Amino acid sequence: MKSINYMSGSWYEIKNVNELDSPALVVFPERVKHNIQLAIDMIGDVDRLRPHIKTNKSPDVAKLMLNAGITKFKCATIAEAEMLAQCNAPDVLLAYQPLGPKLNRFVSIIKKYPATKFSSLTDNIAAANEQASVFNSDHLTVPVFIDLNVGMNRTGISPDEKAIELAKHCSTLKGVSLIGLHAYDGHIRDVDFEMKKQKCNEAFAAVQKLNEKLKLPTIVMGGSPAFSVHCKRKDIECSPGTFVYWDKGYTDLCPEQKFLPAIVLVTRIISLPSPNKICTDLGHKSVAAENEITRRVFFLNAEGLKPIGQSEEHLVLETSENHSFKVGDIFYGLPYHVCPTVALYERVFTIENGKVTGEWENVARDRKISL
Repeated sequence: MKSINYMSGSWYEIKNVNELDSPALVVFPERVKHNIQLAIDMIGDVDRLRPHIKTNKSPDVAKLMLNAGITKFKCATIAEAEMLAQCNAPDVLLAYQPLGPKLNRFVSIIKKYPATKFSSLTDNIAAANEQASVFNSDHLTVPVFIDLNVGMNRTGISPDEKAIELAKHCSTLKGVSLIGLHAYDGHIRDVDFEMKKQKCNEAFAAVQKLNEKLKLPTIVMGGSPAFSVHCKRKDIECSPGTFVYWDKGYTDLCPEQKFLPAIVLVTRIISLPSPNKICTDLGHKSVAAENEITRRVFFLNAEGLKPIGQSEEHLVLETSENHSFKVGDIFYGLPYHVCPTVALYERVFTIENGKVTGEWENVARDRKISL
């Protein structure tokens, strides 16, 4: 892959920014393409790459991945699954345990888009029974992965005798076909690569030991933080998601991964409430606000700004009294957490050769597309 210094200069500046209302989220398609190719190069086998679509929620990005030879995808919602099917994605894993109304919607998606191979997760006998019953009643046999808890403590079953018992139970059910194991080790967040590698290897060892007994054909492992470790394994699928857009959070957390920030927040100063304070239009509705206030946005073209207050439509920043900022000034910022930031916008604006050229709709930010 040709090495290009995409981090040099003011790559984020927009020549016709005065035509763009703010706050806005803008995307740089050439950087997205670069990141897709880098992920393929890192893993070495495109058939082992199963990107998570939750970050971009965009058919335009999905099509760029498909054009690059990626055929397997992962998603978290029914809307994301339907968006992928509408893009003719061949293989879609719903990395969620569908139950109740969600399970019925999942069946509807499977039946509406027969060209896409859908699969999902299960992590307990009661859920497996419900899934199998619903699938079988619709004359379906749906591939499922056992979701394993390797330390995230969010979902999943322990990779021990409990998982073996679940696997044996699934083998007796009509309506499901057990095809693999799924594990997400997002709790491993060490900046030091060797420490990250050690912890990832320990988590994977438990999965590998389990599969030596189950002998299932597929293991789906990890997300973006651990991708640099798991991509070196030759017998598993990897499912990073953030890599397509990247963000400030993972730039800091994963220095060994050379993905480029490909999405930027554009905000304007709208008020100067006091000599040492400025106010922009980047409120809670415009950038993910789950982190504490100083870790929500990183400004690329302004230093020394301290966020001190944020409401729905405003972000107040503290600066020195002798500053030269004025109302109307543009700030370009990287979100610390891009995934929930994208979910706040119905569209991103494409920037090519320094100019706004079009839009990509974040179709799957909605909870429902048609089903």
